Amino acid sequence: MNAVIIAVISMLVLSLLRVNVVLSLVLGAVIGGLSGGMTLTETIDAFQNGLGGGAQVALSYGLLGGFAVAISKTGITELLINKILKIVNQNGKSEKQGLVKVLIFLLLLMMAIFSQNLIPIHIAFIPLLVPPILKILNMLKVDRRLIACILAFGLITPYMFLPYGFGFIYQEIVATQIGLAGLQINFADIPKAMAIPALGMVFGLVCAFFFYRKPRKYNEVEVEKEQIEVTIKTRNIIFTILALVLAVVVQINTDSMIMAALVGILVLYITGALKWSAADVILSDGLRMMAFIGFVMIAANGFSSVINTTGHVELLVKDTLEILDGNVSLAVLLMLIIGLVVTMGIGSSFATIPIIAAIFVPLSLELGLSTLAIISLIGTAGALGDAGSPASDSTLGPTAGLNADGQHNHIWDTCVPTFIFYNIPLVVFGWIAITFVL
Repeated sequence: MNAVIIAVISMLVLSLLRVNVVLSLVLGAVIGGLSGGMTLTETIDAFQNGLGGGAQVALSYGLLGGFAVAISKTGITELLINKILKIVNQNGKSEKQGLVKVLIFLLLLMMAIFSQNLIPIHIAFIPLLVPPILKILNMLKVDRRLIACILAFGLITPYMFLPYGFGFIYQEIVATQIGLAGLQINFADIPKAMAIPALGMVFGLVCAFFFYRKPRKYNEVEVEKEQIEVTIKTRNIIFTILALVLAVVVQINTDSMIMAALVGILVLYITGALKWSAADVILSDGLRMMAFIGFVMIAANGFSSVINTTGHVELLVKDTLEILDGNVSLAVLLMLIIGLVVTMGIGSSFATIPIIAAIFVPLSLELGLSTLAIISLIGTAGALGDAGSPASDSTLGPTAGLNADGQHNHIWDTCVPTFIFYNIPLVVFGWIAITFVL
């Protein structure tokens, strides 16, 4: 059997058996290298040579995590959450329940989107914002599966489509890995290529609203929650906003999330919005928060390096083309499904890209796909599975908030609904875009 297939299957099986993802990637790489005729020493050397490719992304994640924690220490996120809760609580007793529902949905969607691009705090806002409004959601008989879908949409679609914050990191990974696989692309083309798949996410969200529109009754259970007490100085809020704006400007002008996060952090400290004495603790907290994802990215690049070194990528492309007999539409569909399986297994769309790009780019070039179609294929195949994976932040985060009173099941109330309403449309819209439009 082809060494690439053996390596990927080994990694997936180990991940599904709940072996740590980093360890699964290392073991999968070793198994793939040995099955490809390489010695253990050659396999280890190839793996180590590939680790450097993930260092930039890991550092970007670490500094962005530090920036996120630094932002939270200024109190701006708590202030936003307090304002949202105040609005919701004021309207929660209103007789106009439809208007209240719309308000809650919009606020949750807005916060989820902002957490990826504008105020890059990722899922940290969910445990703070969602538990306090569960009582209101119960009163309105809102189906929490819909809330899970709203949050998942806001956590996934922005990084797929918008090149800012976590979106910049994701799209930078896509551009880098496609380049390493033999096709140089223009970074600015990625949002264009991902527009139709992003519309698939919108379609899924609309379907979720329709499917979960009926009232669902929950028991009244008191949720223990911390009272958010924030003493905010106007100057600190102004400097925090300045730091966020400058971070975006630096990112756009330098194409570096590392520099953007660094500038944002420095602005907060130089202006006094945060104390220098707290710098070490805050940066350590941020690095710790993102360390796991960084290690997964580094290990994924080592895994990709071993796969390429075996020389079996070319064999796999050749064998696949013979089996498919030039059927482009079927090939695209199979590659999208493979991306879904990989991401479901390891729980990280960001770490999936290095694994699939080494295989998919050469195959796509042989099939005659355009550059935009290849970008769309890699970006969509990577994002597939982020919704629905039990190990993904995009499902773990919503469950952490919605299950605060023990009435929201992680698999059946978060993973299954988000899998159905996002992965299926992503496959369909991605397949249409790659095969017929781009």
